[in-house]
Order: sequence, then C-alpha cells, then structure tokens
Amino acid sequence: MNLSATEEESPSTAAAAAKEVHIPAEIDWEMLDKSKFFFLGAALFSGVSGMLYPIVVLKTRQQVAQSEVSCIRTAFWIVRNEGFRALYRGFGTSLTGTIPARALYMTALEITKSNVGSATVRLGVPEPTAATVANAAAGLSAAMAAQLVWTPIDVVSQRLMVQGSSSSGCGGNLNSRVANVSACKYANGIDAFRKILNTDGPRGLYRGFGISILTYAPSNAVWWASYSIAQRMVWSGFGYYFCKKDGYGNENGVNTFRPDSKTVMAVQGVSAAMAGGVSALITMPLDTIKTRLQVLDGEENGRRGPTIAHTIRNLVKEGGWMACYRGLGPRWASMSMSATTMITTYEFLKRMSTKNQEAVT
Repeated sequence: MNLSATEEESPSTAAAAAKEVHIPAEIDWEMLDKSKFFFLGAALFSGVSGMLYPIVVLKTRQQVAQSEVSCIRTAFWIVRNEGFRALYRGFGTSLTGTIPARALYMTALEITKSNVGSATVRLGVPEPTAATVANAAAGLSAAMAAQLVWTPIDVVSQRLMVQGSSSSGCGGNLNSRVANVSACKYANGIDAFRKILNTDGPRGLYRGFGISILTYAPSNAVWWASYSIAQRMVWSGFGYYFCKKDGYGNENGVNTFRPDSKTVMAVQGVSAAMAGGVSALITMPLDTIKTRLQVLDGEENGRRGPTIAHTIRNLVKEGGWMACYRGLGPRWASMSMSATTMITTYEFLKRMSTKNQEAVT
C-alpha cells in the first residue's frame, strides 16, 4: 500500500488556479531487494553512526555528571586530558551492535508501516491520518524489536564512554565528581561484556531495558508521527517554492510542480530535523534516567544496581528537576542531525534497493 500518494494537493493561494505538488511515490516493503537493502544499509548507517558518535559520548558524560557543565567545555576537557580517541571510546562495540539492531529496526519498521497503513486505509481513514498512524505504529514496533539487541550494546558502550571520567569527574575543576560511575576498568568491549556478565549475570546486560523501551518506543512513535505531519506541513506550506522553474507545468488546467530529487531530499531533511527536536525534548528525562541506570553503581546495595526511584531522587537532589535535562543540547543536536542524515540516507537506501527502479520515478 502506497501511503504517500504520487500526487499531493497543496492549499491554493489563488482561487482561479489549483496547485499540486507531485512527489515521488513511497517505496513499500514488497518493492525492495532485501539483500541489497540490508547490505547497503549496514554500510551507510555505519558511516552515519561514526560521524555522530562523539556527540553521543558528550551527551552521556553530561548525563552522569553531578553538576552542570557546558558541552563545549566537556569536549575540550576530554580531548585535552584523554585524547581525541576518547570521543570514540566504545565505538567498536556500538558499531558491532548497530548492524543487527538496524536490520531488526528496518524490518519491523517497513513491515508494520505497510500492514498498518493498508489496514487503516481499508477502514476508511483518510490517507494523511492513515500515514501518521502507520508511521507511529511502525516507529513503536521497530524500537521495541531493536532494543532486544541494542540494550546490551548500549550498556557496554556507555560503560566504556564514561570510563576515565570517574577519577577526575570529567575535568578536575570542571566537575567535582561523577556520580557513582562503575569502578570497573575495561580493556575493550569484550572485556566489559565478560565482567558485567560475571558480576551481574544476564540481568546486568539488560539493566535499564524497561526504561529503554519506555524511552525509545514512545520516542520513535513520536518521531515518525511528527515526521509524517511535518513533511505534509512543509509541502503544503512552502515546499513548492523549492522547485526549479523548469519544474513548473500545467496539466489539465492545474498548475503542477514536479520537485526534483534534491528538493525532495531537502524537504525530508527539514521535516526530520523538526521531528527530531520535538522527540528529543519530550523524551529527554527518560533518556537521562536510562543512562544513569545503565552506567552507575548503586549505593549501599551490594551488587544491586540503582532503582528508577533512587536515580530520580539523586537527580533532583543534585540539580532539581532540570537535572533531568542535562545533555539536552548534545541530544537535541544529535537527534536532529541523526534524524536528518538518517532519513535522507534511508530514503536513498530504499531507492537504491528497489527491484524496479522505474517504479520510484
């Protein structure tokens, strides 16, 4: 089922002339060459992850710090005291988990979007609403599927990210200390995996799984729904202004705009950035709690990790409720940049993986 119709009407700015924006049709799951889709996807998204990883490290360091420090000062301190490579600490582990997690994510996303979209339209729901519902459901199911792989990888990579910050609190004079960061030292991701498994068992690798689902599932649902709405708003509001002059035409008395591929990608990127910012703001407190649960040790609990209630109390004690928004700047930037690069890369990937190239032109 094609939810994004080939022709989408924009509001008429003159009563005498109707206007239409002809957008390339969306690519369904059935149209994809699956082997090409997953192979190219692994390569493209690995590159995207590499570009954005330092921002994730900065966000994580800020979330575990007991006092507020700017992102720029944190970055300078890390590079000066730990070297540039510290900004990529845990990247190998993260990359290893990204490939299967992305495969699960993309499979669940496309299958759910196609099935829910078709079912919703058959129920008589208007197509724009059906697209929003399908995108939200797809984002929800994709996040839940990916977390089965991503949570253990997240636990290990985040432990590596903050390693080295506990002794000096991410900057001596910069921060007094980092709250209860695990005292274990890890040689690499495999060593961290083994030590966490030996100390806490499988539950240690899935610490924060529940809060991860509560963070990423709504976040993805909000993001994909917001993206669908934002895209339609951009096209209906000023999308056709991006079109080249030679993209203007008249078909059956209707002023028609046929945006080229660059224009389509630009609108997708702007819409993705808008959706990323909304999602980051809404889910930031949950992400901060999740990060602390995964990387901090409990106080006076032996081998038991901190509880959600204990983590929230510590955050409020350290800096009030606004402490839950530490790292918002990097996360906002990361999610907006990630959303923009991800959606443009993803749409490019789908077009490259289509069985019949003529179907998407």
